[in-house]
Amino acid sequence: MSEFASFTMNFGPQHPAAHGVLRLVLEMEGEVIYKVDPHIGLLHRATEKLAESKVYNHSIGYMDRLDYISMMCNEHAYVRAIEKLLGIEPPIRAQYIRTMYDEITRILNHLMWLGSHAMDVGALTVFLYCLREREYLFDAYEAASGARMHATYYRPGGVYRDLPDSMPQHLRSKWHNERETRERNEWRQGSLLDFLEQFMLVFPQRVEEYESLLTKNRIWKQRTVDIGVVSPERALALGFTGPMLRGSGIEWDLRRKQPYAVYDELEFDIPVGVNGDCYDRYLVRVEELRQSTRIVLQCIDWLRKNPGPVMPSDAKVAPPKRELMKRDMDTLIHHFKLMTEGYSVPEGEAYAAVEAPKGEFGAYIVSDGANKPYRLKLRAPSFVHLAALDEMTRGHMVADLVALIGTQDIVFGEVDR
Repeated sequence: MSEFASFTMNFGPQHPAAHGVLRLVLEMEGEVIYKVDPHIGLLHRATEKLAESKVYNHSIGYMDRLDYISMMCNEHAYVRAIEKLLGIEPPIRAQYIRTMYDEITRILNHLMWLGSHAMDVGALTVFLYCLREREYLFDAYEAASGARMHATYYRPGGVYRDLPDSMPQHLRSKWHNERETRERNEWRQGSLLDFLEQFMLVFPQRVEEYESLLTKNRIWKQRTVDIGVVSPERALALGFTGPMLRGSGIEWDLRRKQPYAVYDELEFDIPVGVNGDCYDRYLVRVEELRQSTRIVLQCIDWLRKNPGPVMPSDAKVAPPKRELMKRDMDTLIHHFKLMTEGYSVPEGEAYAAVEAPKGEFGAYIVSDGANKPYRLKLRAPSFVHLAALDEMTRGHMVADLVALIGTQDIVFGEVDR
């Protein structure tokens, strides 16, 4: 019999499943992996260091670019930490808007995860379906913030502005005739809340379509069942949070255990897995799509019935109204000073975390009393999960590594922060 010595192989960053920013050094014997050494830093953004040189509000846009599939959830943790230091509480309407957009962001994240994970394993159709639904939610992002992805919508004290009463309309073009344009604008005749309600009522049927393609698919189950099994004890020891922890059977969710915004006012369930494998983590995230839809519909109902302010009246934190700024010189100066110099935050430290789509995303800020953070440290779930890739992969084949990268739902913007 021939004897084979172990050998070392690079996986990524050029491999499609590595998404251009992940390099793994594999030690293998034949097709079996014995060790995985993740090499990070290929997408280094230096967000934490850059934040030390900018006034607090100027770093909100950097949060969008950390986990760039979960934009507003990142903003939420950062502005909550600033609010703790300032000792301010956002108006209740702003809290509901934040909760609604956190869940819209969760759906956006899970759709991207589901489409790319399925495509990496070999199912292309799901990717096309998921991108179809994401476009509607990006329209909702754009209507509220003006940007389709990197919204910079949350502010310390609330949100940038209230929800619009009308949706932008598609125009007739050489690619879409009058009938097609009318169909594209069918959901856009009312407010943003009407548009979102129409989408959320249809979306559960779309989730059924995804499941009909994957959940009982023989090939999908062969690629995910009993792959990357993590016991509840190991999941806790490795620092897992989010669907990675709930997939191992532990019902830990900050929205329930440490409620923030208005999650304690809403009804929703926390799905958990049984076996702790890739298949269970898939089922958990798919069920979270349904639960997020429930939450958004409850927020829509409340926001329709309860108008009100979305920023506090404290002029030291909230910018003045634009119509007043255009007419009054003192207000213009106030606006200019607030936007350029910002506000000074009392000395101290604060940590705030949210249940981001990938797990616990937290922001720890140390203030020395200036208008810039003395130190910002971010707790990114993808970084913690990536550290467990070696343990999860040992004894599996190279093909299984692709499924394991997918099940971890890693985004490197928050790993190389």
